[in-house]
Amino acid sequence: MAATRILFVDDEPAIRATLPQILLQHGFHVTAAGTVTEALTQITSGQFDVLISDLNIGQPGDGFVVVSAMRRTQPQCLTIILTGYPGFETALQAIRSQVDDYLIKPAPILTLVTLIEQKLSNRQRSQLSALKRIPDILREKTFDIAQRALTELKSHPLLGKLSLSDQERIAYIPELLRELAEMLESNEPDLMPAKSLRAAEERGEYRYQKGYTVPLLATQVRLVNGAMYDVIRENLLSLNLSYLMFDLKRLNNCSGIHLEHSLKAYLSQERSAPLQPKSARDNRG
Repeated sequence: MAATRILFVDDEPAIRATLPQILLQHGFHVTAAGTVTEALTQITSGQFDVLISDLNIGQPGDGFVVVSAMRRTQPQCLTIILTGYPGFETALQAIRSQVDDYLIKPAPILTLVTLIEQKLSNRQRSQLSALKRIPDILREKTFDIAQRALTELKSHPLLGKLSLSDQERIAYIPELLRELAEMLESNEPDLMPAKSLRAAEERGEYRYQKGYTVPLLATQVRLVNGAMYDVIRENLLSLNLSYLMFDLKRLNNCSGIHLEHSLKAYLSQERSAPLQPKSARDNRG
């Protein structure tokens, strides 16, 4: 795991010489700057996890210039102000300037280290909670998945020949994605709700009536799943990767359950249908 990168800004040479060395012993990688100009150069040329800046660098309040530049350039960077003036107005100004926290100088090293670790840990938890899971993608990207599936279904050499409108080909997909999302979030993902079970059966019956064969029914499921996985892959950066493999495995299993019930209903329709001449059966794909 890479060391936390800190930009430390203070115009006192003695502090710049000692504090970075002490923080280094606690596992941090520290870059020091003695002026606002030096700090701005570092901000534009390097990447940092934490900014620790004196409030007054040469001129009173210069620390906020550095903080503002860091906020604009690296908004994820944690910002901490050090000040020798513990008055209420200073604290209020720091809050208004969106500083993550501030400490009164001279701040004990352990207090500073603990503050950095706590703030970084809280930010990481917040970022993780803001990340999405696959059920969120299925709901948010329903239209994209349906349109991508439609393109694949129409371009397939056999599925594309079926006498179906675009709406008939994909009308069921929004409902299917909602059902899959609910199953993924369920404590019992292998147990299909009665409403979803009936919907899967109706899809199988409908496909039989529209001239699908069993291989074509399976092919359609494969192409729709492919559209889902492509959209999920394109949204990886927004996903909580700690759940990714778990959710993918569940998604594959839930999709398989849907297919099983659709096939059972399809075959039931096939068994109960009047016997067709061989040539008629062959013409179904």
